[in-house]
Amino acid sequence: MLYMGRRDFIALLGVTAVWPLTAGAQQPTMPVIGYLSGRGPSDAPHLVTAFQRGLSEVGFVDGQNVTIEYRWALGQYDRLPEMALDLARKPVSVLVATGGEPSALAAKAATSTIPIVFNVGGDPVKLGLVASDSRPGGNATGINLLTETMEPKRVGILHDLLPQAPTIAALVNPKFPPAEMQSKQIQEAAQMLGLQTQVHNASTAAEIDPALQLMAERNIRAVIVLANPFFDTQRSKLIALAARHKLPTIYGFREYAVDGGLMSYGIDLPEVLRQQGLYAGRILKGARPTELPVMQPTKFDLVINLKTARMLSLGVPEKVLALADEVIE
Repeated sequence: MLYMGRRDFIALLGVTAVWPLTAGAQQPTMPVIGYLSGRGPSDAPHLVTAFQRGLSEVGFVDGQNVTIEYRWALGQYDRLPEMALDLARKPVSVLVATGGEPSALAAKAATSTIPIVFNVGGDPVKLGLVASDSRPGGNATGINLLTETMEPKRVGILHDLLPQAPTIAALVNPKFPPAEMQSKQIQEAAQMLGLQTQVHNASTAAEIDPALQLMAERNIRAVIVLANPFFDTQRSKLIALAARHKLPTIYGFREYAVDGGLMSYGIDLPEVLRQQGLYAGRILKGARPTELPVMQPTKFDLVINLKTARMLSLGVPEKVLALADEVIE
């Protein structure tokens, strides 16, 4: 039989009395970052990795001293406002809006107090997100991707590649807020080069195939897929259909060319997400959005997939190859 002395019994009572208080005491909670994206998790793992890398450079690691709550709209922009409100109600410590204007505007509408770190393709001042690039004011700051200004440059590159093509077709998502401006810029740039334009709309997966089929039936020889998160969720489908219909196509982000698209011209998107991670981490450490100026990318890459060019029986002029920052053999 186990014998317990009076002194031991009293000591046990002391431990028993203290334990529930210790166990029930509130432990410090980790800050929570809300990550709101117009894209989907399957097409953006490299972007999540880049974002987390930026956070780690400021000392935050997901699951260790910060928690990240992800919300993915899968290219369905009408889902973003409720997702943003859901994150704001938690509430999160920082709301990171990725995937352009729809995410940023939804975040801004959801909260006027929680710090927001956005990326957008257009002017954030005109969008009402900040007072100025240098002194954002309010609760938001981020990165201007300059996506809208890239579309005319893609027209010029496509024309240099295919100088005999009289018409350039643009695949547009009409439900993407900047779509009208993107289309206008494409048409103006083409007109300056003496080219005709055709605008083909697709805002659902089911509309993509008929749009590209129609381009093929009209003997289009030059295509631009305008940048927007919905098309990013359909990247594999777009690349496969362009190959099937023999449509030389230029895209906005390197990931398209790496996955088999003919060409891409644009920013280093993972670097943008890394910068958003840095800003989010700095805010968690006490910085205010108004102290963090809106950034702009300074590097733009032309990527050419020569394997795809050969598959399309397309010769790439030397002057175009000379401009390439990366050539995929």
